[in-house]
Amino acid sequence: MGPAVGQSLRAWAMPSFAVSIATLSLLQAALVALPRARRFAWLDAFRSPWWALVPALSIVVVIGVVALKGESATVLSWLALVAVPPFAALALGWLIHGARPEWGAAVAPLFVIAWAAPGSLLGEAAATALTALGCVGLGWLLVSVAPALWLKLGIYAMAAVDTWFVATNLLQGPNAVLTAAAPSGLPRLQVVHLGDALMGFGDFFAAATLGSLLAASPRLQMRGAWLVAGLALAFDLLFFAVDTLPATVPVALGLALIELWGRTAKRTAG
Repeated sequence: MGPAVGQSLRAWAMPSFAVSIATLSLLQAALVALPRARRFAWLDAFRSPWWALVPALSIVVVIGVVALKGESATVLSWLALVAVPPFAALALGWLIHGARPEWGAAVAPLFVIAWAAPGSLLGEAAATALTALGCVGLGWLLVSVAPALWLKLGIYAMAAVDTWFVATNLLQGPNAVLTAAAPSGLPRLQVVHLGDALMGFGDFFAAATLGSLLAASPRLQMRGAWLVAGLALAFDLLFFAVDTLPATVPVALGLALIELWGRTAKRTAG
């Protein structure tokens, strides 16, 4: 891609923080709606309740490692760079509603745009799309090996840990280091950034995991997506008072409301 094309991509104006954070919140909700129910029998051999620890540990381990050794953020950025595109291709080809195998090839142009125009609206949108789709693949894989009940508890634990880290100011420093890490000028896929708005990889991972959990019931899945959209947008209003929020909380609250709704419906039917 030549310099003229790269400059034209960078010419797109960045949206305001309010528009950017609202867009990322709506994308979280879209990740609840996107996955479809897919099952591969060979994954049954790996099923274990222990996998439900992954959501919470994904925060604890990453933040702990970066806090202890800042240079590990670069290693994590390379890990995301290697892992995200294949999982994004898997999502485009097989795991989202309307997926087609040939769509997996769209990962390549998305990666090129993200690489050629860092810091531009189009480049950041391409990187965000890759990370979001990669989270669908990871969320589906986790749902395939973890029992649903335990994984729901895992999502609640993830939101609780995220909230505690933010409230005690343990997240902000390591997260800033992780956000700044770049794998030798290649796209930063370990975070989600659009304009001045940032979300962690785990925020999208939680939403995609919830969507994969609900995928067996499309009606329930859409209900969950609308709930997360409303909760996340309402949660964004807190940015008038604070600088950092645990964006996994709207996902966990959405799951809790769905669970409460289901229990109420059963009591009414009974």
